[in-house]
Amino acid sequence: MEEGKMDENEWGYHGEGNKSLVVAHAQRCVVLRFLKFPPNRKKTSEEIFQHLQNIVDFGKNVMKEFLGENYVHCGEVVQLPLEFVKQLCLKIQSERPESRCDKDLDTLSGYAMCLPNLTRLQTYRFAEHRPILCVEIKPKCGFIPFSSDVTHEMKHKVCRYCMHQHLKVATGKWRQISRYCPLDLYSGNKQRMHFALKSLLQEAQNNLKIFKNGELIYGCKDARSPVADWSELAHHLKPFFFPSNGLASGPHCTRAVIRELVHVITRVLLSGSDKGRAGSLRAGLGPQGPRVCGASPFSRSLRCQGKNTPERSGLPKGCLLYKTLQVQMLDLLDIEGLYPLYNRVERYLEEFPEERKTLQIDGPYDEAFYQKLLDLSTEDDGTVAFALTKVQQYRVAMTAKDCSIMIALSPCLQDASSDQRPVVPSSRSRFAFSVSVLDLDLKPYESIPHQYKLDGKIVNYYSKTVCAKDNAVMSTRFKESEDCTLVLHKV
Repeated sequence: MEEGKMDENEWGYHGEGNKSLVVAHAQRCVVLRFLKFPPNRKKTSEEIFQHLQNIVDFGKNVMKEFLGENYVHCGEVVQLPLEFVKQLCLKIQSERPESRCDKDLDTLSGYAMCLPNLTRLQTYRFAEHRPILCVEIKPKCGFIPFSSDVTHEMKHKVCRYCMHQHLKVATGKWRQISRYCPLDLYSGNKQRMHFALKSLLQEAQNNLKIFKNGELIYGCKDARSPVADWSELAHHLKPFFFPSNGLASGPHCTRAVIRELVHVITRVLLSGSDKGRAGSLRAGLGPQGPRVCGASPFSRSLRCQGKNTPERSGLPKGCLLYKTLQVQMLDLLDIEGLYPLYNRVERYLEEFPEERKTLQIDGPYDEAFYQKLLDLSTEDDGTVAFALTKVQQYRVAMTAKDCSIMIALSPCLQDASSDQRPVVPSSRSRFAFSVSVLDLDLKPYESIPHQYKLDGKIVNYYSKTVCAKDNAVMSTRFKESEDCTLVLHKV
């Protein structure tokens, strides 16, 4: 970043999460990511620099190794003029969602991360003149726990996402339960993947966003967001998928455009050959446990028709979904088996607090840290070393469970034969595309107790409400059949 050329008017609000805020440059394909803090919590400039550097190092030395260098963009830590940061903060304040304004952008350190704008194709430094469509998907956890440490039988049948939906709706986080189930998307079965993606489009929550030329055109912020409007979305997408305008408007047109989008995303998700080292996990992390979630509406509808659910066609090993799932499955023990090991590490740190740095809990996230993650043994030898390895694996797995996949699509030009980028076809057009991953910050060590409590809360609520209701329905059916009379006829 060149100090003399930093102008806040060249940057615009792009989005924010719980811990950081992102602004995008109007012409160049770059974004700046700033940390956010509660008003009463200040960190030193050195602490903020180290925090950001840890994010960069973790992406470079761990997630890039697992997922492949073409998918992971680590960025770099940059120092900015404080006056530029203050003016930028004032400029974007009115665009921030009210629900996110409980934390302030860090304007004191001058440090930020400079990253590529993943809503653009990842080949050019400057924004292209051709239109760009970007779909952001947060797929969540793609497997049902297989650990013998699980005490709630329901967790062996229903996935975490589907159970959590009921608690989120009950607490007002979302308006209605999504029909999306991660196991359908991760199945590799096209029919199930199409259903999963359509479900995300119907009830996006914070699991799907669509950008057009870097601007958000489709997504959901909270329960107060308006109901998804497919016809408006189809209006945006129609020039991409039907450039010759061969479709009239109306419901048929909308369905055709949405169908094209779903098919193209599915093809992209199943593509890929970027080499990552997630394959080194394969021997110990083969598919285990049920491959179909008992709460998936897709599975339920087939069962009602007396059909078996097509379990999975299997994900190609080179695709990003496969690699992401492998990293997620570093959660070898589930939070129920992991929590006692976390307490073992905590007791050790209480006795030897100076060892925290040696244990690499707060970094450095280097090659040595990565190598320890490859130990897939689950035989507890009672040591702190074993407990620490499982805790670190769990943190990495949770990171993979919460990452986002960015798919950027751009219609191929007539002279695209010289274009070196991968291409995906649709019915009427062809798209150059790039796939990237973001939200790869390592989950905090301190969040483990919260995860343990939340897990119990989710399962207990689901068991008491949904399962109790299902049991009541079954009981009623049984009672209705109690008064029947059995008549025997001589044959």
